[in-house]
Amino acid sequence: MKKNKTVAEFFAGIGLMRAGLERAGWTTILANDIDPVKRRLYLNHFKGASDHFVLEDIHKLSPDSIPNVDLATASFPCTDLSLAGRRAGLQGKHSSAFWGFVDILNGMGNRKPPLILLENVAGFLTSNKGEDFYSALSALNKLGYAVDAFIVDAVHFVPQSRVRLFIVGRLTNNPKLEISQPLLETDIRPAKLVKFIKEHPEIHWCINSDLPELPAINNNLKGIIENVSKSSSIWWDSDRVSYLLNQTFERHYLKISELKDAKTYSYLTAFRRVRNGKSMAEIRFDGIAGCLRTPKGGSARQILLEVGRGEVNIRLLTPRECAKLMGVDDFTLSGTANEALFGFGDAVCVPVVTWITEHYLNPEIKNFKKETKINNLYAATA
Repeated sequence: MKKNKTVAEFFAGIGLMRAGLERAGWTTILANDIDPVKRRLYLNHFKGASDHFVLEDIHKLSPDSIPNVDLATASFPCTDLSLAGRRAGLQGKHSSAFWGFVDILNGMGNRKPPLILLENVAGFLTSNKGEDFYSALSALNKLGYAVDAFIVDAVHFVPQSRVRLFIVGRLTNNPKLEISQPLLETDIRPAKLVKFIKEHPEIHWCINSDLPELPAINNNLKGIIENVSKSSSIWWDSDRVSYLLNQTFERHYLKISELKDAKTYSYLTAFRRVRNGKSMAEIRFDGIAGCLRTPKGGSARQILLEVGRGEVNIRLLTPRECAKLMGVDDFTLSGTANEALFGFGDAVCVPVVTWITEHYLNPEIKNFKKETKINNLYAATA
C-alpha cells in the first residue's frame, strides 16, 4: 500500500528538502542525486534511505523506474542562473539538468505526480531577460501543470538572508486557469514577479492568493553561535585578525571599534569581495548571516566576528552553525568540514520548505485527493 503523501526528491543533495517535507507529514520514497559525497552525507543522516537513494545523472534515469508519488521536487543546479555562472541559463552545463526533470515527468505519462515543487535562486526570474523562467514555465504547462511562483527569504525563519524562488505546479484538466482576483504585491510576490505574471497571461497560472504573510523577522546570530573555547585553533591569530580588519571599509572599521568597547559581545558576519580590483572584507552589522555558499574558494567561506569586552575575535562559521542557519540544528554532521559546508551551501532552508508545505502543498494535495475520490465515485455510478 502506498504511504500517505509521498515524494520523489530530485537533486536531493544532503536531504534538506526532505527534512522540511517530513516535518509537515510527507514521506520520501525516492531520492536522486549525482554527487557521491552528498549521497554519503544524506545516508549518514537519513538512516535506512539507501534502498531508495539513486546515485545517477538525472538524464540517465528511466521514467519507468520512478514510483507513483504525490509530489516531485527539484532543487536543480543554480550555477548557470547566477552571476557566478555568467548567466548561461537553462542551456548551461549545470542548470540544463532542469530538462532532465522535465523528461522524467513527460516519460511518466499518466503517472505524473499531481504536484511538483521547484526551488532555485531568485536570479532564475531574470536569467536571460526572463527567457529561462518563461521556458521553464511553458515546459511545465505542456506537461499539464498550471503554475504558481513566489519568492521567500529564509531570514523570516533563521538568521540568514537566503532569497529563493519557488515554483509550484498542479496537474489540471483545465487548459487555461485565470487569475481569480487582482494580483497584488506581497512579501512573497514582489513587484518584479508580479510584473512578470501580468505580462505573461498566456502562461497557465494557478496563483494561490490565500497564503499567509511570512513570520516577522525576529532572528539573531547570537542564538546559533557555538561556544568555542578561545584556545581552539579555529580562532584566528592576531596577525590574521589585523589583516582582515585592514581590509574593511573605513566606516566598518570605525563601527567595529565602537562595538569593541561594549560590555557584551556582538556577532557580525563578513565575506571577502573584490572591489575595484582590491580584496575587501564586507561586514554585516544587523545580526544576520549572509547567504551560505558552497566553499569553492576562499571568498565563499563566511567569516564570524565576535566583538566586545575589549576584544575582536574572528573565525570561520562552523558546520554546526551552518546547520542551524539552514534550520536543521540536529543534522548528523559527517565527513570533512568542507564537505558539510558544501552540502549546506547548496541546499534549501528547512523551515521555509515546511512553511510552504503546511500552507500550500498540504491543502493542495488534500483537495486533489478529494476531487479524485469524487470523480472516481461519479465514474463508477455513471
